[in-house]
Amino acid sequence: MDGFGQSTDSNWKLTYDEGGVLAGRWWKWAMSAPADRSPVSDTTGEHADWKQPKDLFFLAGTYGGRVTRRCTVPSALPLFFPVINMQYVARYEGRFERMTVAKATAALNGVPIDLREFAGPFRTGLTRRYAWGVWGAVAPLTPGEYVLEIKGRSTSGFWVDTTYHLDVRAA
Repeated sequence: MDGFGQSTDSNWKLTYDEGGVLAGRWWKWAMSAPADRSPVSDTTGEHADWKQPKDLFFLAGTYGGRVTRRCTVPSALPLFFPVINMQYVARYEGRFERMTVAKATAALNGVPIDLREFAGPFRTGLTRRYAWGVWGAVAPLTPGEYVLEIKGRSTSGFWVDTTYHLDVRAA
């Protein structure tokens, strides 16, 4: 898993720097999909496996609102997902942008998941960008069925309510 820490419970412990790198990787992954295969705009989970990296499995956020997705994930890989996040073109004056979060929760089969704020730089082509968000990370799961509930709301009125029905299978 490229040196990322793993705990004995379902939470995957990441340092701030590791989470920032993963936030940038997540955005590059999400932005790489054509509109008709975007895991972020997908309402069913059929595009959840879009060009997944080999060392972890990204779950998509949404552009806001409620969505329920079903997907299969390999048991050998940790999961990384946003609750509320954003990206923007990095400015040279170094101004940091973020949303003000009113609520952010995630639970796996009803058990709360620790969430952390991560931010970090990344590039798309020659464009310098910055990722920010409240993220969840889950250690590799044993094969079986799981329900992951993700809910968030910003003070500006943006909200998400995502439910994943995960079928975890041995790789």
